[in-house]
Amino acid sequence: MNSAQIDYIKQCRSTYHEDLLDQILPFWLKYGLDEVNGGVFTCLDRDGALMDRTKSVWFQGRFAYICSLAYNSVEKNPTWLAAAESTINFIEKHCFDSDGHMFFEVTAEGQPIRKRRYVFSECFAAIAFSEYAIASGKKEYAEKALELFLSIQTMIDTPGLLPAKSLIEGRSHSITMMLINVAACIRKSISDKRLDEQIEKSIFELQKYFMHPEYETLLECVTPDGELIDTCDGRTVNPGHCIETAWFILEEARYRGWDKKLVDVAETIFNWAWKWGWDKEHKGIISFMDCKGFPNQNYAQDMKFWWPQCETIIATLYLYIATGNEKYLELHKDIHEYSFEHFADKEYGEWYGYLHRDGTVAQPAKGNIFKGPFHIPRMMIVGRTLCDEILNKI
Repeated sequence: MNSAQIDYIKQCRSTYHEDLLDQILPFWLKYGLDEVNGGVFTCLDRDGALMDRTKSVWFQGRFAYICSLAYNSVEKNPTWLAAAESTINFIEKHCFDSDGHMFFEVTAEGQPIRKRRYVFSECFAAIAFSEYAIASGKKEYAEKALELFLSIQTMIDTPGLLPAKSLIEGRSHSITMMLINVAACIRKSISDKRLDEQIEKSIFELQKYFMHPEYETLLECVTPDGELIDTCDGRTVNPGHCIETAWFILEEARYRGWDKKLVDVAETIFNWAWKWGWDKEHKGIISFMDCKGFPNQNYAQDMKFWWPQCETIIATLYLYIATGNEKYLELHKDIHEYSFEHFADKEYGEWYGYLHRDGTVAQPAKGNIFKGPFHIPRMMIVGRTLCDEILNKI
C-alpha cells in the first residue's frame, strides 16, 4: 500500500469508529430504547420522534446482537450491555408464540400483533443470544442460541410446518445465505458440527442452484432444481443480497485460512452484483434488476436503500484483504464516499434509509419495521475491524 492508501484506510477506520460511538448507537439508545417495557422501538422520525409504538421482533434480536457485538468488539460499555440484556429479556418474555414460532410484530408491552411465515425473527434472536452469551458470560445463552438454530432448521425442513410463500414450489436465496451468517455467529459462542454442516450445505446450494453464469447473477428464487422461474418475480436480481452473500462466504473463507475456492466463489458473486447494481450515472447500489433486461416491476426498483450500501462497504474491504487486488480498494472508496455523502444525516445523526435514484431523500424517517439499528452499526463495527486488519499487515 502506498501512503495515500494507508491514510485513506486510517480515515475510514476513524469514521466508522467515531460515527458508531457518536452518532449511531447514541441515537438508538436515546430515542429507541424502551425504558419501561424493555426492548427497542424502531419507528422513529428524522429527529428521533416516536411515530409508532409497534415493535418489530426482527429488531429486538438485531438490536440485542448489535449492542452485544459492540460490547465484545469495540469497548466494554456497560450501557450497551444493559441495553442488550433489556432486549434479550423482552424477546424471551414476549416474542415467542406457544408453538415455538416467533411473532413478527408486537405492541410496546409485548402483546402479539402479527406472525409471518418467515423464520427471520428466529435467526436474529439466535445470533443475539449467542453474542450476548459472550458479552455477559452467561453460557446458557449459547445453548439457547443453538437450540433455536436447530428449531429453525426443523421449521424450514419440515413440509407444511410453515405456510408456503407460493403454490409453486421453489428455493429461496435469502434464507439460504442467511443461515451461513447465523451459523457462523453462533459458532463463536458454542461448538457444534451441525453449525459447520449448515454452512457447508448453504454454500453448496448457492453454487448449485442459485448461481447462474448465463445471467451473471445469483437469483433470488429458483425451482427446486435451480432453474429460472421465468416471471417478473423469478427474474429478480437483488444486488444487495448478492453482495451480502459474498462477504458471508468471505468470512467463512477467512475462518478456513482463506480457502481459495471460497474466495473465488465470493469474488465472482460480488463482481456480478457490482455490474448489475452499481449506478454508473448517479453512483450507489440500485435495488432491483431483471436478469433478462426487462423493466423490473418492483416499485422501488431503481431506489437506493441504505443496507446494500452497507453490505458493499464490508464486501469490498473483505475482497481487498482476501485478494490484495487494489481494484477493491477503489470500489470501496466509491461506495464509502457515496454512502456518507448521501445517506448520513449531518443535522440529526443516523442515516436516511431510502433515496431516489439521483440521491435525493425519498423520505426522512430513520426507522420503521424494517430499518433500524442493524446494517449500519454492523457495517461500522465490521468495517472498523477490517480496517485494523489491513493496517496491522503494513
